[in-house]
Amino acid sequence: MGFKDVIHNIKKDGFSNVYQVHKMKKAKALLADTYIPNVKQSAWDDAAVYHRRLQAARNIRDCHLELNDQDRAKKADAIVYRMETCAPFTKKELSDINNELKALQTHNLNSLLRDKYIKDILPQEYKRAMTDPVSGEDRPVEDKVVFLQPRSGLNLSCAYMYHTLEKGGKYQLHLHEMYRMIISDAERYLLAVDFIHDIATAKAVFTHTFHDYYDYIDFRPETKVIQLWHGCGIIKKLGISNADTEGRRTSEEYEEFNPYKNYDLVVMPSEEERWIFEDMMGLEKGDPVLQAIGVSRTDEFFDEEYKANCYKKLYDYIPQAKGKKLILYAPTYRGPDKARYSPDELDVEKFAKALGEDHLLLFKHHGTAKTVPEIPEKYRDKFAFDMTRTSGMDINEIMVVSDMIISDYSSVVYEFSLFERPIIYFMFDLEEYDDSHGMYYTYEELAEYGAAFKDNDSMIDYIRHIDERFDKEKVVEFKKKFMNACDGHSTERIIKFFEGK
Repeated sequence: MGFKDVIHNIKKDGFSNVYQVHKMKKAKALLADTYIPNVKQSAWDDAAVYHRRLQAARNIRDCHLELNDQDRAKKADAIVYRMETCAPFTKKELSDINNELKALQTHNLNSLLRDKYIKDILPQEYKRAMTDPVSGEDRPVEDKVVFLQPRSGLNLSCAYMYHTLEKGGKYQLHLHEMYRMIISDAERYLLAVDFIHDIATAKAVFTHTFHDYYDYIDFRPETKVIQLWHGCGIIKKLGISNADTEGRRTSEEYEEFNPYKNYDLVVMPSEEERWIFEDMMGLEKGDPVLQAIGVSRTDEFFDEEYKANCYKKLYDYIPQAKGKKLILYAPTYRGPDKARYSPDELDVEKFAKALGEDHLLLFKHHGTAKTVPEIPEKYRDKFAFDMTRTSGMDINEIMVVSDMIISDYSSVVYEFSLFERPIIYFMFDLEEYDDSHGMYYTYEELAEYGAAFKDNDSMIDYIRHIDERFDKEKVVEFKKKFMNACDGHSTERIIKFFEGK
């Protein structure tokens, strides 16, 4: 349409009507491209987000109509109308719409969405993407490896595998990010459709935590689904082990939607951990899907160049760390998923007064903790440093440079045992934590391989006399028992598995 035509239409129909027609045309253009093949590149592209949010709004409206929730259905329909008649939007406007959609989601709606997608839509999409529409034959598997991430970015548990395959250059690598807790569930299931399309012709699929997207999918035998897991050993109870406890799934839900199904391989750091993985995932004793072939993320600990670079990064960030002994405090989170927080029981002032002359204290809080304690200003960036989000160092890098670790119920102590350095358990809330989460190991069992304490003074006293009291042989025994498959070659063994070698 030329300039004269636009002026003519404005005179005839009025500016407002012409502008609305123009917006509608733009909206239709945006909707024309309904398949987003590369989530990594387009996840936050305005057009892609617009399309997914519009479809999410329609899904929410339709689900509320099924639930006979007319009030929420009307609100969702108002969002649909606004999006259909006022596109395009700015990122801020799309973000506001997302918050409105999340507010409309209820437990019943989420259950209905999960039921529709996991049992019906995703299996259908898998079959459709796998089948050639002309011949009706299965499309060939491509030299393609897909990584699934529950949030955004490449998680540390997958990073070493990803970069190893990237250097090899043999495979296309696709990263799918699900933005958990950031976008609405309705939109997340739309991203899951893209993921399912992609894995239909993939050689291998890697994940590092549980997902139920492929519960009802009948995978083709050429595709290997591999669970790298997001740690090594497991201290606190997880998964099916925690079924029927407050705030977690019921046994019936796990029966209907089992996120631990459909794996071809679940890696373990040693055979010693088998009983825990079987319990957590509801697997039969001796299930061959569990293999003690090592954990990919630990391979970099055996690379001298990598370790030297860790120290360089540390000294660039904290120059005064040279010549100091470094205490790493890496606790796991507390609280429910939507309100996770990091504990505030370690007494920085006491540590500084007792150990400040020749030690520094590094905090690395759990990545999913929404709230973390403030370091007292007097000691912040002088004696104690919060390395959680601003240091540019991940937990692996910080472990490399630390002389000892203080943790609690986190699996990080398993990785740290590879360095044969002191492991300290700070279990100030042991009884409360055991009641709410459950533990695979008792306090006494953990103390057998390290030093376990319930108060600051005892920890400080141990550290002050660590040269006399640290028993290195206990940590070596721990490493041999729980981490014996982690020898720097785990990644190559996992690659050989999915390549059928």
